Amino acid sequence: MRATSALAALGGSVGAAAMIATPLMPKGGAQRRALSSAVVVAMATTTAANAGARWGAGRAASALGAVTVTTGLVERLGTASGVPFGRYEYTGALRPRLGQVPALVPLAWFAMAVPAREVAHAALGPRSTPVARVVVGAAALTAWDLFLDPQMIGEGYWMWARRGIYRGVPLTNYVGWFATGLGVMAILERALPAAGSVEAASERPDFSLIATYGFVGLMETIGFARYFRDPVVATIGGIGMLPLAATAIVRRVTG
Repeated sequence: MRATSALAALGGSVGAAAMIATPLMPKGGAQRRALSSAVVVAMATTTAANAGARWGAGRAASALGAVTVTTGLVERLGTASGVPFGRYEYTGALRPRLGQVPALVPLAWFAMAVPAREVAHAALGPRSTPVARVVVGAAALTAWDLFLDPQMIGEGYWMWARRGIYRGVPLTNYVGWFATGLGVMAILERALPAAGSVEAASERPDFSLIATYGFVGLMETIGFARYFRDPVVATIGGIGMLPLAATAIVRRVTG
């Protein structure tokens, strides 16, 4: 337990520092690429460590493997066919790559998927059921991409075949994110059960994972409002993530 807690704290500290430093570096430069990699790896480490502390190392590793393999295959399908997100392609900026997909991308899916599921679990309160968690968790994960896609397009990490209406992102992307999110949340229901097959003390939503989601939402909102100077993305992304995170935190603390 001490080892996983220390690992989670280290990952959280590194991730937070890298997020803060990112907008201070030149846009599109090597420093930002390195910091983007650091953020993803640190977030995935924190999520895995927190999941391990709650569900055990075996379940956490199974969830990590299942989510990264599944999302990696979905991303590969997406780059080859345009399904389910629409036509897009990754540039050569992010490396290493597995096929046409940067290795960091499946890690990023995992890093935020587990916090999104715990946010859904907490926000739903007594109405938290497997089906409800899958749907609300998928929505919470999709809300994160309201920040992610505009930022990563701006950095030149991937591009769309046709410019969409939301900062160049087509709405089909968010349909694809939600559909993929449903599958990811279903995997997590199996790998990291919210109730039923774990000790009663651990059935409550995990506060550390909820805090991760809230922190990312807050930092992205501040980043786009203050440093990236894009109030549209700050507003839309903030509306997508922050009320859900706040509801989850309040219900977790008072429940």
